[in-house]
Amino acid sequence: MRKIKKALISLSDKSGLKEILINLKKYKIEIISSGGTYKEIKKLGYNCTEVSNFTGSPEILNGRVKTLHPKIHAGILSIRNKKSHKKDLKKNKFQEIDLVIVNFYPFEKIINETRNHKRIIENIDIGGPTLVRAAAKNYKYVTVITNLNQYNELIHELNENKGSTNIKFRKKMSEIAFSETGYYDSLITNYFNKISNNIFPNKKLIAGNLVEKLRYGENPHQYGAVYSLSNKSRLNQINGKQLSYNNLNDTFSALTLSKTLPKNTGTVIVKHANPCGVSINKNKQESFKLALNSDPISAFGGIVACNFKVDKKTAVEMNKIFLEVVIGNGFEKKALNILKRKKNLRIVDSSNINIDDIQNFSSNFNSILLQTTDLKKFTKRDFKVVSKVKPTTVMMKNLIFAFNVSRFVKSNAIVLVKENSTVGIGSGQPSRVDSCKIAVNKMKQFNNNNWQNIVAASDAFFPFVDGIEYLVQSGVSAVVQPSGSIRDKEIINFANKTGTILVFSKTRHFRH
Repeated sequence: MRKIKKALISLSDKSGLKEILINLKKYKIEIISSGGTYKEIKKLGYNCTEVSNFTGSPEILNGRVKTLHPKIHAGILSIRNKKSHKKDLKKNKFQEIDLVIVNFYPFEKIINETRNHKRIIENIDIGGPTLVRAAAKNYKYVTVITNLNQYNELIHELNENKGSTNIKFRKKMSEIAFSETGYYDSLITNYFNKISNNIFPNKKLIAGNLVEKLRYGENPHQYGAVYSLSNKSRLNQINGKQLSYNNLNDTFSALTLSKTLPKNTGTVIVKHANPCGVSINKNKQESFKLALNSDPISAFGGIVACNFKVDKKTAVEMNKIFLEVVIGNGFEKKALNILKRKKNLRIVDSSNINIDDIQNFSSNFNSILLQTTDLKKFTKRDFKVVSKVKPTTVMMKNLIFAFNVSRFVKSNAIVLVKENSTVGIGSGQPSRVDSCKIAVNKMKQFNNNNWQNIVAASDAFFPFVDGIEYLVQSGVSAVVQPSGSIRDKEIINFANKTGTILVFSKTRHFRH
C-alpha cells in the first residue's frame, strides 16, 4: 500500500473533475495544478497550489512549458526507500508526488476537425505524456490516471484503502498509461507520415482502439477481437446479435465493393468474403432481387450491403430469406421495423463509413503485409478495345461493371454480367479455366436459359486460349481482361475469329 499525500492534476478534458476533488479532500490529499485545470479547481471551491508557485518557476512560452521542471519530475520519479534519492530530494527541498492525473491535448479530435497545420502542432501535448511516462515508470510508488473512465476505479480504490492504493492497482494503471502515450505518439507519427506522403516509413506504428472482444475468432477454439484504427468512421450496429469475427470479415468485404458502386445505387451479397451477387439496377427492390438471383443458394446465410437507404419494399424482400447481416446507407423507419422482426438479424448502418483513406493489413509469422486498398475508379480511359468488333456504350458500361466486381472476388476470378447485374461468379480457383466453369455453371443453374448479351470479366489475363474459348462457347459475347500475357495476340486472334468483343484493362486486379 502507498498512502497518497500529494497529487498533480493536469487535464485537457475536465469532465468528472468534481468527483475526484471530493474524494481527494476527503483524504486530505494536497493538489498541485496549472493553467485551466488550476482555474477550474479553484472555481469549484477547492484548495490547490499552482505549479509555478510550487516550483518557483513561472509558466513560459505561452504555456508550452509548465510542468517540465526538476521539482515535479524528481517528486514523481524518486525511489522512496533509496537513500541517495531521499538525500537528493532533501538537499533540493523537493517533495514526493504520489498521484498524477493527466489527460492529453485532443490531438486526434483536432486532426479530424481541421487541416490547419499550426493549430494541429499546438495540440501536440509535451508535458502531459512526460508526466504520465514518469509516473507509469515509477508505479511501485506512484499512481497514474490517464482516462476519465478510470475515475470511478480510483475513487473505489481510495475508499477501499482509506486514501492509499495497492501495487496491483498501480501496475494496472501503469500498463494503461503506457498504452495511452504509445497510442498518442502513433497518432502524431502517422499524421506526419501522411502530410509527407510517406506511406511506408522505416518504422510503422499501428495503433487501434478496442471496439469489442468477440465470442471467438474464425473458429470456436480461437480468440478474437476487433479494433478501430480510426474514430472517424465506425460501423453502427442497430439490431441483432453481436457481429462475429466471420461476420465482420464478410462485412468489410461487402462494404468495400458496395462503396465503389455508383452513388446511392447497388446491392452486394457476400458469402465467405466473396461476392455471390451484385446489381446496380436503379430500382432498390429490383437491385436486391437481381443480386439474389445471381446465386440464391449461396446467398442463404449471407451478408447484404446496400449502397442506398433501405426502404420498406426492399426490407420485405430481404425478410423472405435467411440473412446474417443487412448493411445500408441508412434505413427508413418502416424498413427497420420490418427487419427487426427477426431479432437476431444484425442490422448495420454504414452511412458514416468512408473507404477513401484505408490501408489493408495481413499478418502472419510475426510479419505484417501492408498495402493501399484497390479502390481505383475506372473510366473508359483505363481500357482499350483490341478486337475488330467494338462494344456499344451500354455493353462497355457492363464490361466495366463486371471488371469492378471481379477485383473483389478472390483470384482466380471470373464474373459474368447481364444488364448491370451479375449472373455468374467463379472464385478462388488455382485454375482460371475452373473459375470459368464455375461461373458458367452458376449462370446456367439460376438464369433460365436467358444467356444473350452476356459479358465476362477476368481479374488477370488469360494465359491460354482455353479459358476465353470456354466462355465464348457458353454464350459470352464480350470479355474484359488485363493485358500482359505473352499470348495476348493469340487471345486477340481468337476473339476476331469468333466475332467476340475483347477489351484489355491497363491494370491487373488480383485479390488473394
